[in-house]
Amino acid sequence: MADISKLTELCAQVRRDILRMVHAVQSGHPGASLGCTEFFVALYGAVLKHSPKPFRMEGKNQDLFFLSNGHISPVWYSVLSRSGYFPVPELATFRKINSRLQGHPATHEGLPGIRVASGSLGQGMSVAIGAALAKRLNGDKRWVFCLTGDGELQEGQCWEAMLFAAHHKVDNLVVTVDWNGQQIDGANDDVISLGNLPAKWKAFGWDVLILEEGNNLEKVIAMLRRAKRRTGKGKPVVILMKTEMGYGVDFMQGTHDWHGKAPNDEQFARAMAQLPETSLGDY
Repeated sequence: MADISKLTELCAQVRRDILRMVHAVQSGHPGASLGCTEFFVALYGAVLKHSPKPFRMEGKNQDLFFLSNGHISPVWYSVLSRSGYFPVPELATFRKINSRLQGHPATHEGLPGIRVASGSLGQGMSVAIGAALAKRLNGDKRWVFCLTGDGELQEGQCWEAMLFAAHHKVDNLVVTVDWNGQQIDGANDDVISLGNLPAKWKAFGWDVLILEEGNNLEKVIAMLRRAKRRTGKGKPVVILMKTEMGYGVDFMQGTHDWHGKAPNDEQFARAMAQLPETSLGDY
């Protein structure tokens, strides 16, 4: 069973890591990284069957995760490092020359935990579907998970992938949509409205689950476990997870302004003051 108190403390530390990484290089995407913290902590801390060491690209007999909206790499790097994939002090190299921790996750440098370069929006779901089909062909009974942004669903490739997965009954797949209502240029409804997302996913043949409190750690864990129980029934599963961009820092919450902007020194100090220090310690 997951130790909720330890995972809650990890959430606080991950948020501190995110802000420190982005502030140090004055570059990166803190908004959705903060908003998806509970998801990543829940996934790696309580749901995925995974093995940090040795890390193997093929992931045989393990659950696989693919991040489609790769610009939220800070939250993933933090959770990977604190899950044992690479040394925590390496977080200090984020977005620096010759670092393995590029702004968008990449495979060339061999960073453990990363199985595909991502950040070209719209492509991650297709990769996850391919990995899920490969597991089926290989007789591997484990699951494939994918996270995508909601604004990312404005990409046509997403809808092609959704049709493909339903048609081929890719039912060892769980996709989660970070449904925060924001993207780089503003609210989704102002840029290109996504309409009735639950109805659309259902019409495309998916088993649809809705998580209203995507920043509630225990509810995220419960929903991910529920999604796993819904697999194997001939349909891919999607969780539409409502989160708040910038969650945990009051002046960053609920706005697209911090999609891809680093805090200055004064803003960084204000933000860090809202996040308690933990026994895990800053890198």
